[in-house]
Amino acid sequence: MKIGELAKRCGLSVHTIRYYERIGLLPMADRDQSSHRDYDDAILTWIGFLTRLKTTGMPIRDMLRYARLRQQGSETAGERRQLLEHHRQQVRAHVAGLQESLLVLDAKIAGYAAPQLKGQNHE
Repeated sequence: MKIGELAKRCGLSVHTIRYYERIGLLPMADRDQSSHRDYDDAILTWIGFLTRLKTTGMPIRDMLRYARLRQQGSETAGERRQLLEHHRQQVRAHVAGLQESLLVLDAKIAGYAAPQLKGQNHE
């Protein structure tokens, strides 16, 4: 598939796809006879995984490290697992912090909704 179709299917911009290729997050695409990028459908799974890592806040340097390890093959599976386990711990801590913040917001909202508190100023 051409880069425009890939961009539509994965939700990334053409610019981002080219950037990811340039820095090594994506493998260099094959080229067709006109020298246009030609991607295999399998790239969608990899981009989906990278998108999840980005969504969960993994820094690009760690994503790059993971990508380099992945390219080295199965002998790096343990190292990749450790990298993901470490990231999972960070994500869990972040989620816990968000849950605590949500409780504070819920309490504040409930305070505004309570009839006996109407007219009082809340910070």
